[in-house]
Amino acid sequence: MNSLIITSIEQGLIFAILAMGILITNKILNIADLSVEGTFPFGAFIFAKFISMGVDPVLSTLLAFVIGTLAGLMTSLLFIKLKIKPLLAGILTMTTLYSVNLRINGKSNIPLFNFDSIFDLVPILLLLAILVIAIKIILDEFFKTEVGYLLIATGDNETLVKSLGASSNKYKIIGLMLSNGLIALSGALMAQYQGFVDITMGTGVIVIGLASIIIGDTIKKNSTKLGNTTRAIIGAIIYKIIGGIAIDLGLAPSDLKAVSAIIVILFIAYNNVAIDLFASIKNKGEGVYVKNTRLIKKVQ
Repeated sequence: MNSLIITSIEQGLIFAILAMGILITNKILNIADLSVEGTFPFGAFIFAKFISMGVDPVLSTLLAFVIGTLAGLMTSLLFIKLKIKPLLAGILTMTTLYSVNLRINGKSNIPLFNFDSIFDLVPILLLLAILVIAIKIILDEFFKTEVGYLLIATGDNETLVKSLGASSNKYKIIGLMLSNGLIALSGALMAQYQGFVDITMGTGVIVIGLASIIIGDTIKKNSTKLGNTTRAIIGAIIYKIIGGIAIDLGLAPSDLKAVSAIIVILFIAYNNVAIDLFASIKNKGEGVYVKNTRLIKKVQ
């Protein structure tokens, strides 16, 4: 069980980077970016290309992040310049990246066991923890800058940003590029972690990212001290631990997609229905208490 928990935490930390990327588009900018399932393997294939050319694994990982931002640039230009709906723009980018990923290395599956990885340098859990914390701190500090504030404002009130003389489209481009860079980085890390790259490795990752954010939002209702990035990280770890326990209980890996959907449904139902129901019951209870108190006073 200990090895299961450690493995789940390691995978949770990798997907925490993905979740922070999705957080920027879906939660902060309010843009449904479906290119995620193309960008995630894109980062993995970029890493595989450079590492097979003899490039240092650390540099190859950084290049996956940098080149991954181009996917966000493509999506943003499609809906800003060509006026394509963001949802469709993301789908078009994802479809394009499928072919690009196959072109990069010429194969749909690439083993990486014979190549170096950044996990050869430091223990996996320690390295991932340091990396995730560093990204979280950088993002938190970025959101405190003028650019960060305007990026958040673009999602909250685009009209306000325009009234300040700033271009909201510029901040959408920045947000989408940063988001896709993080998603590609997550894909590059997963490729090194599992030891291979596969064209289908992006299938369902958007559900993982959204589930992490939804679980994080559930935590938010019980704590106002945790920031968005922290909640996304915790949500990703909890999600992967739940998935790990499901496999330990006997479910097949092929069942994990259904488990993912069920987890999302349960947490959404809890956020939308259960909390309101509990609040209603609590208010009714307080109402009965007040009425009984008044009745007692009248009798006295």
